This record gives sequence, structure tokens and C-alpha cells, in this order.
Amino acid sequence: MSLRVDVYEGARIALFSLAANRLRTGLTTLGIGIGVATLLAIVGIIQGLNSSFERQLASLGPHTVVASRFPWVMTGDWWMYRKRKPLTVQQVEQVRLQATFISHTSPHVQRQADVAADGEQVSKVEIAGVTQDYQETTALEVKTGRFLTPEDDASGQAVAVLGSEVVAALFPKVPALGRQVRIEGRAFRVVGTLSPKGRMLDTNQDLRVFVPFRTFVDRFGQEKSLSISMKVDRPEHVQQAEQQLVSILRRVRGTPPGQPDDFTLNRPEMLANTYAQLTGALYGVAVGVGLICLLVGGIGIMNIMLVSVRERTREIGVRRALGAHRRTIILQFLMEASAVSALGGTLGTAVGLAAAQLVSLFSPLAAAVQPLTVVSSILFSAVVGLLFGIWPAARAANLDPVEALRYE
Repeated sequence: MSLRVDVYEGARIALFSLAANRLRTGLTTLGIGIGVATLLAIVGIIQGLNSSFERQLASLGPHTVVASRFPWVMTGDWWMYRKRKPLTVQQVEQVRLQATFISHTSPHVQRQADVAADGEQVSKVEIAGVTQDYQETTALEVKTGRFLTPEDDASGQAVAVLGSEVVAALFPKVPALGRQVRIEGRAFRVVGTLSPKGRMLDTNQDLRVFVPFRTFVDRFGQEKSLSISMKVDRPEHVQQAEQQLVSILRRVRGTPPGQPDDFTLNRPEMLANTYAQLTGALYGVAVGVGLICLLVGGIGIMNIMLVSVRERTREIGVRRALGAHRRTIILQFLMEASAVSALGGTLGTAVGLAAAQLVSLFSPLAAAVQPLTVVSSILFSAVVGLLFGIWPAARAANLDPVEALRYE
């Protein structure tokens, strides 16, 4: 019961003291507020980027494996990858026949070209030659019409499936299905359009046109090495599928025993690991900046509280003479320091959230702050106040009542 009374009275006196010194309270909260605002703005941007990146990875398709000459994340000598032999259509067929853990397989070759229709033109569009299985390996969603069929590929039909941005640019007011587009002067009939997928790192996944693989080779040739896009039948078979694919590709490509693989198996998890390393460094910078600001703010709180102890020395002496315990004095000053810090943390949280949203609104960077992060920032601010208020509170509690009553 006594502790409850001490807490209640300490809180009441602390709040009264803060209200009586509004300017001092405002200046004290400023340092903590700046630290929390800086930390929360950076963390909000990073969390938003994380959410955006997770959505982008999901757009690559569930448990997808892509075999190619080059890794998605270059860590070695580029020339080493450049010297690798191209993957071939025959190797794609061998993978299709021998890989028992793969449910869908499609060759994939691409180039950039201009696409025109009805007097409109879109530049630098990714033209991809694929088969019907590519839709399953990358989770493409057809919005209107259909995707490519085995008959389209077998007969070399000049048909195309357009990404959403290509549709918006070439056919803003009329349906795209059945109309004709020209890719490098060659005519293709539109048989389908795709739902938006967004960007993946520096690649716009909606600025694409898909044509049958054989048609692509016939019309544009195969200047670059193709890649093999595959979907593992079940998520738990990913590791087994990779081991089997390595064995198959080494055999069909004639890779000598003891020599390193002359191909790379790419998975979305590789991008996730690289991204985690990059954001880990950003988190470190954010935490460092935020902690420095909070340290400065905490020192400011400690200084102000020491000044407050000196100004209220006589008051402390009176209270001690009337029977107040040291615990009561300590609780009062700790609550005052914690309240100032929590107030600064709350204001800083609001400013940090606003800054993160403004950055998201006026730049390509995304921003999303989780509720737990907001609560944690305010609680952490209060803890900072408690820590930096310990010394002033201890000094106040240890004042000699007789000397405190004599203080002018």
C-alpha cells in the first residue's frame, strides 16, 4: 500500500513539475524527440523496403529455380561467367525428361526491342521467347485472353502476350485482344494480356512481351544463351531438385569431374540473402545514428534533472523533514525523467512516421512502420529517461534534510 501511495504521489508531483516548467520540459524533450524521429524514419523506410521486396520475391513464383550461365548476384569475375558454354534447347529437353522433382520447365531467351501499334510506340521492352510452362514457373496471371499454348510454339505462330504497361501505352482506350503489334517491324497478334506484377529490383516486370520460343528464334535469332526456368513440384523437394539438376546439367553439358559447375542455379532466396546483407548494414547505420541522438538527449535530460534537483533542494528538505522516504524522492525524480523522455519519444515517433510517409510519397522508396516498432520506440525512450535520471534521483534522495532546509 505504501509503495502504491509513493508511486501515485511521485507521479502527481512529477507531472505538476513538468507542467510548471513548460519551456524547460519542451527543450528537454527535443533531444529525445530528434533521436527517436531519426531512428523511426530510417527504420520505417527499411521496413517498407522489406515488405516491398517480399512482394517482389513472391512475384518470381513459388519454389522457382532458374538455370543460366550467369548468377543473379555476381560475386566473382565476370569474365569467368562469360566464358561458360551457352545452355541449349537440347539441354532443356534433357532436363524436362530426367528431372523427376520438376513439374514445369521452359526455355527462356530475351532481348530488348521497340514495340509499336496504332501510331504508338514503347521503347526498350523486354521481348521474351518462352513456352507455355513459363506461366507456371513465374506465377504469371492472365488478365484477358490466354497465355501461349504448345500449338503456338510447335507451329511458330506470330502471337504475343503483353504486360500491363505495354497494354496501357499502346491500347489506352481500346481492348488489346486480337489487335496487331509490331516488334522490330514484325507483326504479332495479341492473344492475351497480363495482370500487373510491379518492379523487381531494377526490372519492370510489366514492360514485357511474351512470344512463343520457336517464333522468337525464327524471327530474332538466338544471340544470347538461353536460361531454363523451372518449378519444383513441392516446396520440400527444392534441395533434392537442385542436387538432381546439378547432376543432370553436368552430365549433358560434359563438365569433367573435379571441375566447377559451368552454370548457375538461381533461386529467389539468393536475392533475399543479398538483400538481407544490404539492409543489415542500413539497420546498423540507423541504430548507430539513433543511439547517438538518444545519448545526447539522455545527457540533456540528466543535466536538466540535476538543475531541477538544485532548484528544489529546499522543497526536498521540507518533504524529508515531514517524513518522506528516500524511495519516495527517487520515484518522483525517476518518473519525472521518464515522463519527459516518453513525451519526447511520442513526439519523435509522430515526426518520424510523418517523415517516413513523406519520403514514401515523394520518392520511389516505400515506407511501412509496424505497430510493435512504434510502441517499442516510446517504451525505449522512457527507459532512456529512467537510466539517465538515476543519478539526479539518487542525489535528490541523498540530500541531508537539515542542509537542504538551510539551502537558499
